[in-house]
Amino acid sequence: MPEKPTRLRTDAAHNRARILDVAKRTFETEGLDVSMSELARRAGLGVATVYRHFPTKDDLVAEAFAEPMAECAGMLDEALADPDPWRGFCRVIEEVCAMQARNHGFSAAIVTSLPDQARFAEFRDRALRGFVELIRRAQEAGALRADFAVSDLSLVLLANGGLRSGAGAAAPAASLRLAGYLLQSFRAETAAPLPPPAELPLDVSVL
Repeated sequence: MPEKPTRLRTDAAHNRARILDVAKRTFETEGLDVSMSELARRAGLGVATVYRHFPTKDDLVAEAFAEPMAECAGMLDEALADPDPWRGFCRVIEEVCAMQARNHGFSAAIVTSLPDQARFAEFRDRALRGFVELIRRAQEAGALRADFAVSDLSLVLLANGGLRSGAGAAAPAASLRLAGYLLQSFRAETAAPLPPPAELPLDVSVL
């Protein structure tokens, strides 16, 4: 008799892993707009099975991006630990752009507010707080231009996000070059007056 519950648990774990695998690959290549019913079809499962494991799409997004979000927050922590704030700032811009170029859904996930996903929100907020602090330190060190604003991160993501559709397989290399161009323009010693910052919230669409 105990074999049946064990089998059911094994099947449930397999289905959950299958859903997550399909969601990760789909979000990476197509972004977050794919429906739950389409994800279920690609996983070869009924949509009710998907909802049984992930009652909302936010639950699935949070789980699918838990690892890269934790990596992003950890990367900010390492950048803040760097005694050279400019080097830390450059690393963050380069790595965030690279992650976005590899993963179509990453930029949308990092700026998406999922209020019911406490752990996901914790990593997201930690990363954003770290970025704000890194800006402050780099500006105080005289390395980052004084008019760089937090909303400029959205500009970076918007510009870099277009590379995936426009550059195709060359997107990672193009992203690295774009980040280099941008970082040169962010240097304080080469700064020239700019128009005022665009008030772009960090939940702006960046796909």
